[in-house]
Amino acid sequence: MEISKYLDMMLVYVSQYGLKVVAAILIFFIGKWAVKKLTTLTKKAMIKAKIDSTLVEFVESVMYFSLLVVVILSSLNTLGVNTTSFLAVIGAASLAVGLALKDSLSNIGSAVLIIVFRPFKVGDFIEAGGASGTVEGINLFSTTISPADNRTITVPNSAITKSNITNYSKKTTRRLSHTFGIGYGDDLKLAKEVLMQIMLDDERILREPAPFVAVSELAESSVNLVFRAWTKTEDYWGVHFDTLEIVKLTFDEKGISIPYPQLDVHTQK
Repeated sequence: MEISKYLDMMLVYVSQYGLKVVAAILIFFIGKWAVKKLTTLTKKAMIKAKIDSTLVEFVESVMYFSLLVVVILSSLNTLGVNTTSFLAVIGAASLAVGLALKDSLSNIGSAVLIIVFRPFKVGDFIEAGGASGTVEGINLFSTTISPADNRTITVPNSAITKSNITNYSKKTTRRLSHTFGIGYGDDLKLAKEVLMQIMLDDERILREPAPFVAVSELAESSVNLVFRAWTKTEDYWGVHFDTLEIVKLTFDEKGISIPYPQLDVHTQK
């Protein structure tokens, strides 16, 4: 008799809540699929419209999580949960969590600043937040930077916006600057001619602005010559390293010395 009673109660609950549970589950999974599909289509449309990749990633993240919250609330509403009071609870909890996670929220605020003012974008070579390298990705909390040795550095967005940001990829050209010292007994005019010719022989060095060589300092053990030339940004490091090697080899060939600090000690017998 009791078993029959429990079976009747179970049937009542199943008939009363079973369809709601099934409907809530369907709304969640179908809604989640639809959200993912919609964000993917939106991302493809933005990429096709040639919108900045940084902005695309940011919009995709915000859109996905915002719509997912709507889907979850719809599922709960189908189950009969009072979402109004639920939202109030979420609001109170959000305040408490916000105070506990203020650093994380500052990262989100910094992400918005980065997206709006765009001091850099994915693919740029930057120096910021104590790291330097190529920007691989920007999300709500951090920026991923890859240095030249192919490491991966994750920098909190707040650390980036609270310090200076140097973007080496922003401009299409960069100025190369070296200082070369020659001995006081060496031919100054010849050294200047050699340095200028090295710049003129390198096709990667731009003719405008014009290359520049001049005496910058009469130092203790050398006459220092400043060497300045402009290159395309992508050619900068190649020219930088090649120039150092070519100058050393050419100075050796022309008999021009590159002095190093010396100390002469005189003793008396």
